[in-house]
Amino acid sequence: MEKDYEYDDNNEKKLEEKKKLIEELLEDKKYKPMTMREMAGFMQVPKEERKEFNDIIYGLLGSGKALIDKRGHIKKAGSDVKVGRFMATKKGFAFVRVEGETQDVFVESDNTANAYDSDIVQVKIIREAENGYKPEGVITGIVERGHSVVVGTFTALSSRGVVKSDDSRFTEPVYIGKNDTCGAVSGHKVVVEILKYPDTLNEEFKGKVIEILGHINDPGVDILSIVRAYGIPDEYPEEVLAEAEKTPEIITEDDIRNRKDVRDLLTVTIDGEDAKDLDDAITLEKEGGYYHLGVHIADVSEYVKEGSNIDKEALKRGTSCYLTDRVIPMIPHRLSNGICSLNQGEDRLTLSVFMDINEKGEIVSHEISEAVIRVNRRMSYTAVKKIVEEDMGVDYFREFEPDRLEGERDEEFVTFFKLMYELKDILHKARQKDGSIDFDFPEGKITLNEEGFPIEVDIYERSEANRVIEEFMLAANKCVAEDYFWQELPFVFRSHETPSMEKCCELASLVEGFGYRLRLKDESVHPKEIQKLLQSIEGKPEEGLISMITLRSMKQARYTVECNGHFGLAFKYYCHFTSPIRRYPDLQIHRIIKENLHGELTSKRINHYEKILPDEVVRLSELERRADEAEREVMKLKKAQYMEQFIGDEFEGTVSGVTGWGIYVTLPNTVEGMISLATLYDDYYEYIEESHMLVGADFGRVYRPGDKLKVKVSAVNIDLRTIDFTLVQEEK
Repeated sequence: MEKDYEYDDNNEKKLEEKKKLIEELLEDKKYKPMTMREMAGFMQVPKEERKEFNDIIYGLLGSGKALIDKRGHIKKAGSDVKVGRFMATKKGFAFVRVEGETQDVFVESDNTANAYDSDIVQVKIIREAENGYKPEGVITGIVERGHSVVVGTFTALSSRGVVKSDDSRFTEPVYIGKNDTCGAVSGHKVVVEILKYPDTLNEEFKGKVIEILGHINDPGVDILSIVRAYGIPDEYPEEVLAEAEKTPEIITEDDIRNRKDVRDLLTVTIDGEDAKDLDDAITLEKEGGYYHLGVHIADVSEYVKEGSNIDKEALKRGTSCYLTDRVIPMIPHRLSNGICSLNQGEDRLTLSVFMDINEKGEIVSHEISEAVIRVNRRMSYTAVKKIVEEDMGVDYFREFEPDRLEGERDEEFVTFFKLMYELKDILHKARQKDGSIDFDFPEGKITLNEEGFPIEVDIYERSEANRVIEEFMLAANKCVAEDYFWQELPFVFRSHETPSMEKCCELASLVEGFGYRLRLKDESVHPKEIQKLLQSIEGKPEEGLISMITLRSMKQARYTVECNGHFGLAFKYYCHFTSPIRRYPDLQIHRIIKENLHGELTSKRINHYEKILPDEVVRLSELERRADEAEREVMKLKKAQYMEQFIGDEFEGTVSGVTGWGIYVTLPNTVEGMISLATLYDDYYEYIEESHMLVGADFGRVYRPGDKLKVKVSAVNIDLRTIDFTLVQEEK
């Protein structure tokens, strides 16, 4: 090692040069693996530069260019080493999800080393994917721990405490020293900072209590525990709130100068009854054979400036989070419910898309501009449904809106709503013609009492009024994405890539067993073929299974800087433009558009966006998944709490899934539970994976998705958020 590897702290040296220097050290044939501290000493890294040095090492580990062994020594990685997120299962084995790879890597329980759920790990591939099996690997190193804190229930011991995590995938108890309990007593829900991960399997987790959420039975503590477990910020720093307080509450003449003034157009918002952050409004006229559709989106970027305290906090959150009894907003309520909300009768600033659409549903021309609007009516989906779908017309409208702001225009409003339905049908038909896929699974709606206990679980009713707004938002998103793709400017697209050929072949094989055909061409599938399949199974017993397997065969939509198209919607161009109040990608898009409209998108600003957006879209996709997972966990929790009162009661349900360990059954209200295979005493059942069926070896009884069953609620586990059913056997 004769080469001079001294670490140069010259400020003018680029980070890439320092990174290259470390890579060259790892490549050196005379290099003997060192720990990070040893390497820093060897390269003479100044103390003030250690953090930057460590960040470079972590970057090399995270990219798979280097690996870290069990003793903490840094080595050059081979081509068979991947880096990804460790996903534990309750059964001990795990998977590693590698960014950009089509398949997760399977890891046997004996090969997980000391990795825990959500860790970023290095996995060495020991068997490539073949014959329908996933690639298999062994964990060779931990790049970054997934949990710095855990949320769980505290139990006091004689000389210390112990916390059992609420996360069933994080099974190890965390022990708390007597001076680190923060005053917690048995039964408290607490947040624990992990002080030390075990170096060996025989060591203990050590931690300290940093927050007491309340007693396990206190109202609201259950949802708050999930919020903390997912690391979702639910309180704003003082500097953010102070900045929000300075935001104006009214629009001035200076604000609307140089904006397109469309306050004279009939303008409505249509949302749920309880919505408070109204970020989209609609104008619509028909002239000859053309529809003039205006989609007006709250101009949030006018008030949330890049680099401001509010902006930094919004980027940290990424998205608003909706948790049955509460909303954790991306931006403070003063903005989201105030100046950024398109409230009835008030002037509001918008970024608007004006589209001319022909009777085939084609957008023949468009304009994107800053505008000022005034909403004439704040409508609900229910009210519009009654006016149009139930043909209650003017009479209902007068009852719904007795204090009219614009005089006697009742007939005009009713005609307006009917025109919206007319255009909705045209746009939907055009999407279907192109092969757009509509997955229409029922969504659960949970009603809580004042104590936060679920008193009703039912299906959320989606009317055609919901679909009106959905179609108009899709049209706007598609239009904006195509415009900025052809301008070749830095942008944030919403991508949903074509499913992998392996997934398509698995799906084709499955549906063939039911007598259907999925046509594949050139090692790919067109969304129209998926659409045909779903249409052919409507109303059939196997509809639930095939729909679910089809959905699971799809890749996950994500944010990208490349325009990869949206497979599910059959759109070549797509982005998220219409919700800047609750989604940061939309807010970032608005900034780019506004700078472009003002001629401010200079080469310097273009370079700025090209530099920040690639990392930003990855982070925002992760934050979106975090919010989705938290929302699902809250739904599972509340459904479990609701069903606890029905233990011993019988219900009719539909088989929604079959596995080697049991039968999943969904009740009409969307509650799902499982019949354990161990409780089926009438026969010995074998799981036929290819056809997703359980078949009795002796009597041949078959259980498969779509079957109707009568079940009894036998047990509910609130901590695990699971519901156990037993089969009510038919009389022989």
